[in-house]
Amino acid sequence: MKFKAFVTENGVSLLDRRFLPALDKMGKICHLFLTREHAFFLHNLLTTPDGIQSIAQFRKQALFDDYRISSQNEDRIAFAFDISLLLRAVRSSVSIISSESGGANRLQVKLVKKLPPNSTQPMPFLTFETKGYKSAVIQDVPISKPLSRDQLLQLQAALDAAQDLPRTLVQVPDLNRLQNFVDRMKHVGDLLNVSISKYGDLHLQISTTLITLGAEFRKLLVVGDKAQAPDEDRDLSAQTRSERAILMGDAQSVQVSVRHFSKSLQCHLAKPDCAFYGIAPQGACLTVIFQFFIPGTRQTDKSISLHCRLPVLDPGSS
Repeated sequence: MKFKAFVTENGVSLLDRRFLPALDKMGKICHLFLTREHAFFLHNLLTTPDGIQSIAQFRKQALFDDYRISSQNEDRIAFAFDISLLLRAVRSSVSIISSESGGANRLQVKLVKKLPPNSTQPMPFLTFETKGYKSAVIQDVPISKPLSRDQLLQLQAALDAAQDLPRTLVQVPDLNRLQNFVDRMKHVGDLLNVSISKYGDLHLQISTTLITLGAEFRKLLVVGDKAQAPDEDRDLSAQTRSERAILMGDAQSVQVSVRHFSKSLQCHLAKPDCAFYGIAPQGACLTVIFQFFIPGTRQTDKSISLHCRLPVLDPGSS
């Protein structure tokens, strides 16, 4: 089992300034799944069924150069690690590179086995090596034992299942407005009702015995199954419109944790250009898909992707 690559300048920027800070907010422990063509950072696909799942996918060219991988499991390798330790190693390497006035050699990453201090058993590490003109730094990030063949198959099956998209997605271009609303909601209650319609409406509501707080985003861009809103709904309240749409089969509603919803919004640290919200068939989960554009264009950057799946606390209506 071997893995070795150079992290490109673009890869360092993506990891250091965008994705690792965002993924660090999702949870401490993450799986890195490496294949011949892709690198995946995965949260909670094999653990914590009631936790938020996040899937960050990169084509190898988006992060690496001179990418080499081999294993007996069809050249697939996966292991768990502490994201904060990886982020610290990357940032330390960046500081070494930037401190070299004449520049430094590229950042190399590889899988190694080493004998830790006061131990008699070699342990696996993800090693980062930076060589400059005046200094060289090697940083070892401890990782779990690589997954077995059966565990890899289980991880691949979970990843395939997590790629299923809702039939209706609505685009939310202003994540800051959504974040501000959820920040206010966090002090009201723990459960958030989310309904999404084929008309392009996203309705959020939190209720307690003393107060009901809600927000509605209307006429959003719809991807997938869509429908025309009835004219008679024009003068109705947001809650009534949402209830009617659900009864007509034009909307779905689920209940999720306010904490999970707020945590998913931390993905704004990855600097997406917009986000899509959708509810899986039978209300299985709330899906948030973050879209990235090629810099300077409005074209989707297909080399990187990020989406979250929030567990549903109540089946809701569909």
